[in-house]
Amino acid sequence: MRLWHQDLISILPRQQLLAQHRECAALRGNGWGKTHATVNYVFSYSPYRLYQYHVLVMDEMKRRGYKPDEVWYDASYRGKIAEPYPQFEILSDDSPLYPEHTRQYLTECLYNLKKKGIELDIQSADEF
Repeated sequence: MRLWHQDLISILPRQQLLAQHRECAALRGNGWGKTHATVNYVFSYSPYRLYQYHVLVMDEMKRRGYKPDEVWYDASYRGKIAEPYPQFEILSDDSPLYPEHTRQYLTECLYNLKKKGIELDIQSADEF
């Protein structure tokens, strides 16, 4: 599991974008709190941050013509078998959503993608 640097969402290839949606859904559901080295930082924050990140992913999916299930746009939704989130703090749309998404993390993500044979032009990302 990995959450790509949020500045890469708009330029991720189809496979990585759709996988990111699945991973966000899994983390929001019964995966919440289950440790995994690359995403443990997510659990240090309100689940609302993950929701905000997931919205970025789903909005990009929609922009590309995909149709993510609208139920995921409900911040408390956790999937068909997980109980909805109890109340949590609603946060502003800080950027980056996760302080861990630094320039160094961006470089690590680009390197990870390159190892998979994917080279992205970060100049085409919205934030650059």
